[in-house]
Amino acid sequence: MYKGFRTWILLLVFHTLTVAVWARRERRNVLFIIADDLRTSLGCYGDSLVKSPNIDQLASKSQVFLNAYAQQSVCAPSRTSILTSRRPDTTRLYDFKSYWRVHSGNYTTMPQYFKSNGYLTLSVGKVFHPGIASNHSDDYPYSWSIPAYHPASFTYEKKKMCKGEDGKLHANLLCAVNVTQQPGGTLPDMESTDEAVRLLKSRASDDEPFFLAVGFHKPHIPFRIPQEYLSLYPIEEITLAPDPDVPKLLPPVAYNPWTDVRRRDDVQKLNISFPYGPIPKDFQLRIRQHYYAAVSYMDAQVGRLLSALDELCLSNSTVVVFTSDHGWSLGEHGEWAKYSNFDVVTRVPLMFYVPGVTSHRNWRGESTFPYIDAFNQSQRSFNNDKVIKNMVELVDVFPTVSDLAGLRAPKHCPDVSFQEELCTQGANRAHTFQRPERREKAEAVSFSQYPRPADTPQENSDLPDLKDIRIMGYSLRTWDYRYTLWLGFNPNTFQVNVSDVHAGELYMLASDPGQDNNIYSDFDHGVMMTKMTRLPPTVSLQMRMKLQLLYLSAERKRKA
Repeated sequence: MYKGFRTWILLLVFHTLTVAVWARRERRNVLFIIADDLRTSLGCYGDSLVKSPNIDQLASKSQVFLNAYAQQSVCAPSRTSILTSRRPDTTRLYDFKSYWRVHSGNYTTMPQYFKSNGYLTLSVGKVFHPGIASNHSDDYPYSWSIPAYHPASFTYEKKKMCKGEDGKLHANLLCAVNVTQQPGGTLPDMESTDEAVRLLKSRASDDEPFFLAVGFHKPHIPFRIPQEYLSLYPIEEITLAPDPDVPKLLPPVAYNPWTDVRRRDDVQKLNISFPYGPIPKDFQLRIRQHYYAAVSYMDAQVGRLLSALDELCLSNSTVVVFTSDHGWSLGEHGEWAKYSNFDVVTRVPLMFYVPGVTSHRNWRGESTFPYIDAFNQSQRSFNNDKVIKNMVELVDVFPTVSDLAGLRAPKHCPDVSFQEELCTQGANRAHTFQRPERREKAEAVSFSQYPRPADTPQENSDLPDLKDIRIMGYSLRTWDYRYTLWLGFNPNTFQVNVSDVHAGELYMLASDPGQDNNIYSDFDHGVMMTKMTRLPPTVSLQMRMKLQLLYLSAERKRKA
């Protein structure tokens, strides 16, 4: 009997050790890739012009979220929101000039959470927004195991590096270059890829799990890219935006006057009137051509990185996340750049590759992500039925990737929360990987916001400093509507006045997918706003806007 009991104990110990070893093996690495200013201009998102074969290949083996939205369409606030899983009203970062840990709350970041769970965390390129917004250290040592890497060639990104028609160098918007003639014979995203591959090689034979974040600078302006990528997009094949004019009923507060684009040397020569003067059509075509070329150049770097992951036999043990901080207007609504609440600047690509879940594990040694040369690609190659159409948000990334990697996802924060303990204002989407999406969910919504200094376009409307913000535009995106309210905002108290409505927007997406026909004025908002004032002050702004939209949609049905 004693012998049987001992055998049972040994078997139990063996089983426990086996489970522990298996759990350790199942704790996946993470490769987090984030592009800069990338809208959903990708083949896998239905763009028939752009050539993005490597990202499309990743998408074909991933779960792709077709309607993912950023919380604010500008770099520092969006990246801080993604990496902390807190909304801008919680981080209180709406510009580039504060560090959330001292300005708002000492919130845990996604890489910090992985680091606290035994991961080696590494940052390459633009992951956090550099400068004050990440404490001039990319949030090291909180988030990263070693100091973040930034490519040396980025020093030249804002300098006069673009050869003009006069043969001299300028700080242009359009800046296709001969890479061999650039300092060091390279460009920032090439350098970042080289460093990321080097770090992957250093991890290939190590059992310690890693979280490697790689931030590509393109397609952010200036379009300083290898000149050969322009040949992928002959100018005669480029078309203007389908809605290049400012909508007649667009509230002036909603308009983005694209000041940062106007400051570029080649754009200044066009002598465009502020704020609504249109860019000449031939120059619009060239901007669109250069943006697409920048996407293809960035896609090639993604391809190099993923093929290295393959060659190092890491694709079977690594979750790959690909996304962008926000989108970019290419002439829609007469706008360029980001800095607004429209879909073209808030909607972003989002995909998760999970070995053995979104794609079969590759035990035969075949390449999962072979590099694809866009110059030799004959046709689009994207095929995937693992797509989610319902609305999701970038604050969802932190809890989702934690779960997929084998960690416990952070709990959900209260609706109004400045608590510093670990929590998320997003949703864990890991459950969607196990079952197909069955229907459109009316309750699936995303929220974005953008600050303005005044009711009319100003020189600082693109990116007002916190002290100058007087109006905050809150935007709710559902299957059927984009609903936006521009509300009074106090930058000293960070309080929004829900009764101080400066303007509103309401777009019916079924008949107006480009969001060009604002029907907000078709409704009498007096009764609805009176009802809203009766709600308890504890009701969140997001819930208020949901209720308002329900009221408006019900009124519309009654009129019909």
